[in-house]
Amino acid sequence: MRTPIRRIPDSVERWMARARLLRWLDALTAWLVLWIALAHWPTHLAGEAAAIAALLLLGVLALVAPLRRHWRMVSGAVGLWMSQSVSAGDVAWLVGPRSAERVIVTARRGARLTVATPGGDATEGMRVRRTRVLLVQP
Repeated sequence: MRTPIRRIPDSVERWMARARLLRWLDALTAWLVLWIALAHWPTHLAGEAAAIAALLLLGVLALVAPLRRHWRMVSGAVGLWMSQSVSAGDVAWLVGPRSAERVIVTARRGARLTVATPGGDATEGMRVRRTRVLLVQP
């Protein structure tokens, strides 16, 4: 009898490590945007002062959960790129920084996907945005 636990594919494990890096790149992008905005503000802060002010402002804005969840400039673009070939009926891995779950894509419409876990209720699915998740096909 086969063991019911399957090993996660190597490509999925690599993307689990990359997911954390992508979120750090999102934070770096946010800092650069704030730095440029503060440098061009009508008060014209000096370069170093604008960089420090941007870092402090980013620290405060990181405490606002909706902003932190919705700011995904880099990881959102990568998520769209990775899931462009996924269609209904495909099996993929829903990847996060700490876990990966095997799912079946049941529907696709624009930037949204409906996925279901194997063994779950066939009538229920989870709707996700392709910009918020990484879907890896092994």
